[in-house]
Amino acid sequence: MRTFALVAILTAVVTAVGWLALSRSTTTAAEKAASEAVADPYVVYDGYEGPGKGKHIVLVAGDDEYRSEELIPQLAKILAVRQGFRCTVLFAINKQSGEIDPMTCDNIPGLEALTTADLMVLFLRFRDLPDEQMKYIDDYTNSGRPIMGLRTSTHAFNIAKPKDTPYGKWSFRAGGETAGGYGRQVLGENWVDHYGSHQRESTRGLVAEGMENHPIVQGCEDIWGPSDVYAITTLSGDSRPLIMGQVLEGMNPNDKPNPNKKLVPVAWIKTYTGTQGKASRVFTTTMGHAGDLKSEGFRRLLVNACYWCMGMEDQIAARSQVDLVGEYEPGNIGMGGHKKGLKPGDLKIR
Repeated sequence: MRTFALVAILTAVVTAVGWLALSRSTTTAAEKAASEAVADPYVVYDGYEGPGKGKHIVLVAGDDEYRSEELIPQLAKILAVRQGFRCTVLFAINKQSGEIDPMTCDNIPGLEALTTADLMVLFLRFRDLPDEQMKYIDDYTNSGRPIMGLRTSTHAFNIAKPKDTPYGKWSFRAGGETAGGYGRQVLGENWVDHYGSHQRESTRGLVAEGMENHPIVQGCEDIWGPSDVYAITTLSGDSRPLIMGQVLEGMNPNDKPNPNKKLVPVAWIKTYTGTQGKASRVFTTTMGHAGDLKSEGFRRLLVNACYWCMGMEDQIAARSQVDLVGEYEPGNIGMGGHKKGLKPGDLKIR
């Protein structure tokens, strides 16, 4: 009897230990999954030599149509590997999965990186971020440090309840003293319309008359992209066009210009003075379809603009090195067409 009792006791102990181990294993797995969901909400490219060494660029990808989540990391790689800048890339992140998700309009973690940035590059569209995230963008914008905006950043924010936040002034629907929101007030123009026919007419970029010797356009004699030319009303403030967009009749670089459509600015420079009274250098382009980055001339335009924004125009080479880093085959544009299952850590340079 004692033997049977002892066996029973041992069996009970083993069973309890097994359940405890299983419980701990289950808890650890859950904790691991939760940890992975929030790990690496951004990616950093650093440690390369070049004129940009010692400068920090923060690039923010949050557009749900033109594949900014592919264009921006490639641009950052070029700036880091070819030019030596330290580049931090931020993304719209799904709160549950931790995956890059341009359709998540209310979450871009890591914006605190802007506190040490020498340049902020935005590629946003209709974001509605919480105040604790918007504060970093607002503080940077008012700091006097330089700003670059691509494509849909002219309508970067669509704030559902603008009266409930101090950042409602940046919504693209804003009126009054801040009419046109961030796009109009800071970058030079708000969303107006498509001027070239969307996905049927591409863009040839031509250096604006009188700007041929500007440092940003050096080596940019051949700019073409599948993006259509955006319409504009008038550019705000002290904007000066750098590149004029010529509407082509098709989606190939050798297509003829549309004779019925005039040249429209697709890249310009200006200044913005915020609440601190310091003037920021600003570069804006309404190009930015992910396919545009395949154009060497467009890549060089963006890289040169980064140098100019930071007051480093004396270091712009006659033909800046802008070769692509690794494979670059962006997906088709369109809502929900982003590559699924990717996290920022997957975009590290291996």
